[in-house]
Amino acid sequence: MADSTERSRAADEADQLLLATARGDGVAFERLYRMTSPRLFAVCMRLLSQRSEAEDVLQEVYSNVWRKAGQFDPAKASGLTWMAMMARNRAIDHLRASRMERGAIPIDLGPELVDGAPRADQVTEAAQDAHGLDVCLEELEPRRRLLVRTAFFEGSTYEELATRSGTPLGTVKSWIRRSLAKLKACLER
Repeated sequence: MADSTERSRAADEADQLLLATARGDGVAFERLYRMTSPRLFAVCMRLLSQRSEAEDVLQEVYSNVWRKAGQFDPAKASGLTWMAMMARNRAIDHLRASRMERGAIPIDLGPELVDGAPRADQVTEAAQDAHGLDVCLEELEPRRRLLVRTAFFEGSTYEELATRSGTPLGTVKSWIRRSLAKLKACLER
């Protein structure tokens, strides 16, 4: 329940910061960037293969956020959703543009095509690994499990986690480090 309340507060704060940015508030824009950039960077990285490309797209996204914040309507979507869609669309545009730059090679002159899909044994092994990770995560104390999941699956920084949980930064770092050691030991069993 507290997790959904924290998410709701973060979404409300992002909405307010976006509305302030629309009024030209540079301080609000900076706070919005610090709050949302890890999530938007994760969106870009999921679509783009190179970190440098994702960073370039992220910069373009925030330039667009600054210019188009006035178009944001909290009645239609949350600010986080609005910016995530902007990041996703910009990353897809970047992918399309880079494909067109590479140009098309006639199929008879191109390299032999290889099926890049994972083999059945690789899919099975990945599923077993994922299940093993889930089992090991369940062995952690709920609060620490939430910190690990948020840090590594949502891309939140230690500072964000400390702020959200109301826990000192050093404590958050220690908890995550110890939790990762427990996960490693559990996975090696």
